[in-house]
Amino acid sequence: MRLLPEPSAQSLRLLFLFLFVMGVTPSPALTAGCPDRCVCDDQLVVQCAGQELTAFPNDLPLATRQLIISNNRIGDLPALQLNYLSDLVYLDCSNNSLTEISESTFGNLRKLAYLDLSFNTLLQVEDRTFGPLASLVMLRLTDNPSLGEVHPDAFAENMALQVLDVSRNNLTALNISSLIALPALRSLGLSGNPWSCDCDTEDLCLWVQIEGFKFQALKSSETERLHTVEHSAAREPNTSS
Repeated sequence: MRLLPEPSAQSLRLLFLFLFVMGVTPSPALTAGCPDRCVCDDQLVVQCAGQELTAFPNDLPLATRQLIISNNRIGDLPALQLNYLSDLVYLDCSNNSLTEISESTFGNLRKLAYLDLSFNTLLQVEDRTFGPLASLVMLRLTDNPSLGEVHPDAFAENMALQVLDVSRNNLTALNISSLIALPALRSLGLSGNPWSCDCDTEDLCLWVQIEGFKFQALKSSETERLHTVEHSAAREPNTSS
């Protein structure tokens, strides 16, 4: 994609003066450049990895297609700034200090295909967090040591999702009702979680056994634990009658 020529400094000054006189706040589209400590190339890739950033970068080009902010100390993804990037297809936020995300975080990123939120400090994934991401193909949610809850409908609307990895978190259970309904899902990472051995994980156990080809390699101990849950549930007497 060819970028349009940048406006001259004089024309920008005149435009800002006009907006100031009219009492209008300039849109980010007029102020977008390349953030400090980042590199922007003509392929619409913005590389900000490993720059010790503590806040989401400002002045991002609105046409950005790939944004890499990994290996920093960013604690928040501001929805207002992020959602101006409506052409974004690749977002790497791994190895930061993110504790919270919500549906509004990604509300306007309908073209986003790759999202990496691994190695953060997320606590939970709420209902419809990823709902707006209609084009999402790969989601990495690994290595969030305090992530103990994923809402049953967190991925319910991600019909294009092919790869989901929730390995090495603090999950003890995972409701798979919405995952089963995802037509494109072909790979699911579950390893490294402290799965509970109770009936709440029975559906997960059965799914692992039936759709084993979809699952990234589980350690033998984890596989045995899940199978133990399944067999224990099968042996429980039916007391409903």
